[in-house]
Amino acid sequence: MNTSGAVSWRGYWPAAPTPFTVHGALDEDAWRTLLGLYAEQGVHGVLVNGTTGEWFSQTPEERRRVAEIAVAELSGQVPVVIGCGAYTAAESARYGAHARAIGADRILTTPPPYVHPSQQEIYAFYRSLATAVDLPLMVYNWPRGTAVDIGVDTLVRLAELDTVVAVKDSSGDELKVADTCAALQGKVQVFGRFIHRRGMAVMAEFGGAGNIDGGGLGAPFAVPFYEAYWAGDLNRARQWSARYERLVNLLVNDDYSSRFASPTSQLKAAMRLLGQPGGHVRPPLLPLEDPSVLLNLSAALDEAGLHPSTSTTGSTSTTGKR
Repeated sequence: MNTSGAVSWRGYWPAAPTPFTVHGALDEDAWRTLLGLYAEQGVHGVLVNGTTGEWFSQTPEERRRVAEIAVAELSGQVPVVIGCGAYTAAESARYGAHARAIGADRILTTPPPYVHPSQQEIYAFYRSLATAVDLPLMVYNWPRGTAVDIGVDTLVRLAELDTVVAVKDSSGDELKVADTCAALQGKVQVFGRFIHRRGMAVMAEFGGAGNIDGGGLGAPFAVPFYEAYWAGDLNRARQWSARYERLVNLLVNDDYSSRFASPTSQLKAAMRLLGQPGGHVRPPLLPLEDPSVLLNLSAALDEAGLHPSTSTTGSTSTTGKR
């Protein structure tokens, strides 16, 4: 593990959606505007071309272009991590090499989706990627999306690789996340679901680093939560965590599925309601268009303290008040 690469990995990071036009084209102007919004909100890093970014429906050229714009827009402001999801380590490494060439800070990938690799095969996949790309690497454990759960023992082995500096755990298993934090303490940074009282206890005991979640809707609550927590103002941090938890509970189920539509379709619909430039989804995803469901989604956002605008045309207003 390259310990020097881990020190700045903490706080609240949006996993950014990739804005597409209603006709499916990459919307570069909206993408730049969204990145600017993240910078204004004070997020502590941005993940690009993850699952929320719909990497699976982009061409290789589009993925590279999305990454290039993100690095150009955010360089020197916050860390930019490029998702390199792929079915083989060789393909993932090609995206990683491009990320390194354009000056990205780090890369991230899950184990290969659909493949159902064994723990040894997961280790071999990341070892190959780490050997091929000289760039700090975040291991992403997402059982819901890959149908495999990276075991704690495997994560410990991966943490010994020179370029692995962080783990993102989206298993939804709080006990496992705590075990992961304990096992990896002092070795790599661990991102999970920490913005709640139990999460604060885990961070205090084992050093959990932060949250990465889809789209950044929680930024008005999550950013000040972490800043209060780091400042030692735990009462204030608890107040912000309660607001963040309320938003999550209104929009997300315990298994990380979404309440009103598929996760990215719901996210982009919510962003439109809030006047944010999230754009439209691409097939195989379908847009959330049912008026009654949109009304319920709007009510949920309002209840959470994120107040939808009267227009849904995609202005660049922020998600709420801090």
